Order: sequence, then C-alpha cells, then structure tokens
Amino acid sequence: MKIKQLMLSTVSAGALLSIGTVVANADTTVTVKSGDTVSKLAAANNTTIDAIVNANHLQNGGNLIFVDQSLDIPDANGAQNTQAAQPAQQATATTQNTQAVQQQQTVQQQQTVQTAAPVQQAAPVQQAAAPSYSMSDRAAMDWIIARESGGSATATNGQYYGLFQLSLDKLHGDLSVANQYAVATAYANSRYGGWAKAQAAWQSQGWW
Repeated sequence: MKIKQLMLSTVSAGALLSIGTVVANADTTVTVKSGDTVSKLAAANNTTIDAIVNANHLQNGGNLIFVDQSLDIPDANGAQNTQAAQPAQQATATTQNTQAVQQQQTVQQQQTVQTAAPVQQAAPVQQAAAPSYSMSDRAAMDWIIARESGGSATATNGQYYGLFQLSLDKLHGDLSVANQYAVATAYANSRYGGWAKAQAAWQSQGWW
C-alpha cells in the first residue's frame, strides 16, 4: 500500500511539473512590422489586447508601438493556467500562513491603546486613466494612425501634427499623446459619427 501511494505521489508531482512547463512556454515573442497593431497581433495569436499591454507594460492602452519593437505575446489565459498549476499543498500552506498573520494582527490591534487621534493621510494623487475604446474603435483608430503618421506621435506635415495628423489649432498647444487621442475622438464623433465611419470616409476620399 505504501509503494502504491509513493507511485501516485510521484505521478502527481510529474503532472504538476508538466503543466508548469506548458504554461511557462505559452508566451511568444514577435517583432513589430510596418502596419502591425496590438489588436492585429492579439487576433493573430489568439490572445487579448489587455494581455499584450500588461505583459509589455505598454503606455496609452497599447495604442503606440514601433517597428522592430519586440513584444511578448502571452496566452490570454496564462495567469489562470499558472494558478491552476500550483501544487495544492503550497496553496494550503499559503492560506494557513495568511490566516496566522491576520490573527496576530488582530490580537495586536486589540492590545494597542489609542492615546492620540489618528493621523489623517493625504489622499493619493489620482492619475489620469488611459482612454478606453471598443475593439472596433481601436481597430479603426490604428488603421488611420498607420496611414497618417506611421505610428509617430511627433510626425509633422506643415500645420498637421501627431498620430492623427490633426491641425495645430485643434490641439490648442497641447501636443501630448493623451490630448491627441481626445481631440481625434471628438473630431471623429462630431464629423463622422464614430471611428468606423471616419475610417470609411478615409478609404473613400483618401483623407479624413
């Protein structure tokens, strides 16, 4: 009976190691080519935009990548698979340790005598969130960016500037990438009724 249990334990450990190996090899590294976008790479590699953005710490929601840039393309379910591959004993030990720490902290808090008013902490500075767009809007935006500026946020052509080649008067002196997206989105919505229609207009007339 002890020999059978040992064999089963060895097989189980081997299976867990095998799962961990599959998960570790799930990532793929690609080199960005002209015309590539994060949304295209996500679709081609059966993953998500957010997975690529998080794996490579991309700024502006992954709306700006460069030719010859190396990107890690993770499995969309990689985080879940990694958690599933953890040994059950390790997860149990972690839970027990966490509970012990929480109990110790509770006892210490009960024993502490409050002799002074608590110090008020300054509210954390909130950073501006990256703009969020639907998949169809993002694809249309990337399509227009590729043809207007080739992905360069500082591309200049006379009075036109940036990713979307907006006129400088529309940017009101703010040439930041965030303002370029905000102004371009407002322009696409007001003039064409959305990004998809703005792309269709570009395809029809050769500009937007």
